[in-house]
Amino acid sequence: MAIDLSQFSEIFFDETEELLGDLEKLLLTVNLAAPDPEDINAIFRIAHSIKGGAATFGFSELIDITHALESMMDKIRRGDEQFTGEHQEVLLQSRDVLKMQLNGLRFNTLVDAEKIAAVKMVLEAMIDPQVLMSAPKVFNAITEQSSAGNYTKCFYIELPEMAVKDLDALSEELSLLGNLIRHTDYAKKSTILELVTDTGEGEILALCSFILEPDEVKITACHSGDGDSQQAAKPAKPALESEDDLGFGFFVDLDELSNEEKPKPLPVIEPVKAEAAAVSFESSTIRVSVEKVDQLINLVGELVITHAMIAKRAEVLELSQYEKLLNGITQLGQNSRDLQEAAMSMRMMPIDVVFSRFPRMVRELSAKLGKQINLVVQGNTIELDKGLIEKIVDPLTHLVRNSIDHGIERPDIRRQKGKSEAGRLALSAMHRGGHVVIEISDDGAGLNRAKILEKARAEGNLVADSLTDDEVWQLIFAPGFSTAEVVTDLSGRGVGMDVVKRNIMSLGGAVNIRSIEGVGTITTVSLPLTLAILDGMSVKVGEETYILPLSSVIESFQPSADHIKEISGQGSVIYVRGEYLPVLPLFEIFNTPSRHLQLEDGILVVIISEDRKAALFVDDLVGQQQIVVKNIESNYRKVPYISGATIMGDGRVSLIIDVGDLLRRRYTRSSFDSSRAIA
Repeated sequence: MAIDLSQFSEIFFDETEELLGDLEKLLLTVNLAAPDPEDINAIFRIAHSIKGGAATFGFSELIDITHALESMMDKIRRGDEQFTGEHQEVLLQSRDVLKMQLNGLRFNTLVDAEKIAAVKMVLEAMIDPQVLMSAPKVFNAITEQSSAGNYTKCFYIELPEMAVKDLDALSEELSLLGNLIRHTDYAKKSTILELVTDTGEGEILALCSFILEPDEVKITACHSGDGDSQQAAKPAKPALESEDDLGFGFFVDLDELSNEEKPKPLPVIEPVKAEAAAVSFESSTIRVSVEKVDQLINLVGELVITHAMIAKRAEVLELSQYEKLLNGITQLGQNSRDLQEAAMSMRMMPIDVVFSRFPRMVRELSAKLGKQINLVVQGNTIELDKGLIEKIVDPLTHLVRNSIDHGIERPDIRRQKGKSEAGRLALSAMHRGGHVVIEISDDGAGLNRAKILEKARAEGNLVADSLTDDEVWQLIFAPGFSTAEVVTDLSGRGVGMDVVKRNIMSLGGAVNIRSIEGVGTITTVSLPLTLAILDGMSVKVGEETYILPLSSVIESFQPSADHIKEISGQGSVIYVRGEYLPVLPLFEIFNTPSRHLQLEDGILVVIISEDRKAALFVDDLVGQQQIVVKNIESNYRKVPYISGATIMGDGRVSLIIDVGDLLRRRYTRSSFDSSRAIA
């Protein structure tokens, strides 16, 4: 009986993704001067593993490249050839092709047949000593060939599934009409030919009719409407699924620069330095879908809440009569917490999942921009919740690319400043309290305080020279704040930084900048360990209980009337430890009946977010406890000032206050200036 292997294909896709990640990491850390034999063997085993899996599932698309990689690496590991930078380059290109083919099989995205053919050509040339040639020359030749010609029209020709020899014959004939690129659509089991030509649709259809019926061929124009010849001769590329295709909205397209403006790439790129764990291909792990893990965590959360309810009810029982029951409840609580921690650990992933993509990016961008950059990675074993890992990728990528593109200077400029030609870019992660702190630091040009203030004033912002450096750096996070003239000899360090900050804050995190002009910049991102559980401070207003994230609470106290001041039209401020803070009555914000209306009768809780502080006026403090966070937006709608909800021990729902949102909306600039004037 035949076995249906399709049910296991997702496992193959996951494993191949990991193997391709391991391959890239190996290639970027291998010592080209003296390659470690174990690294060479590991690269060979990756190719062999992918090839074996592809053969098992019948994915013939992956076999050609991996078979050629096997042959090439086998020669190197036997000592017939020395591993060189050319091998490294073609292996990286092969990794990209395999990733593209994998996405085609997995997500039904288009693949670039021309790029596949180019890589296969290079591999064959490097395997056969009779035709051995430089990989860059082959790639350049193919690139030049595809861009040649002066044609005015572009068509996509969609063909049905057909014999390879017929497809090759048709492609050869069509290539005589212009520049031809072949793509494969796995979803439709069809081939799409992209033809840039000066002939018409009728002539193309007539040529195809020698092999296919006319109704089997679908021809569409690449561009709608009449465009100029240059536009038509440069058709839009099909969307390819690749993490390297991500754009971040602040790079100048090198194609738009003149030859004089284009940076000249240096022939030598410093090797990437990183703390990387040894690549392992055998694992005692079980693959479980994220949905099942989330369901388990949700059920454990419900168990913790149920225990809290039982414990609350048991508080009225006498210990002498119910000693065994109360001891059992206590033990149940300990077991519930242990189970909760174990379940949460299933969603924890090393931050190396994010960091591992940067060595390749640094290598390629530094070469493109004509820079030398040494990348240093530390703390890549620190773990974060999977949900945070996925959402922090884009902000961190933006910050790293900013450092590469606009922070670190070119070698000639660094020499003039007395610096080493190679810049240093460091990524680090560490635990600090209940948070993970990520730092992106460079030894580049730094930020120019005077020009930031000048630009802020030019845009109509009232800023004083007395602002601290930290307050000045925060200006680049303002929406729409353009820094085209902010940094000396550079541009754009702040473009999109408002988006970066907003994304990080939406995760309950914070971002700050420290910089010294001419010395460098350090950007610090602080994130909670997980979004599912937080340590909270329960406060009461009337009959309602609210939760404040403990990381946002500085202190609480009962105020003295002598320290309270009224500002006309601004409300009250309180003098705390040398500064005046605006007072935010929680009962006014949520329109909740309160037991206390006079500040000196209640409790003030000092809260902080993004360097903003305020004193929150509440009736009572209930206590500190660990909170199981429930998403309120997905179950109801977005509520101002609220980030989520939880179920308390008495079964009632309490809302979790979004301190950042609260302070952003309520902490006006005028009240800040007035409080300073009082001080």
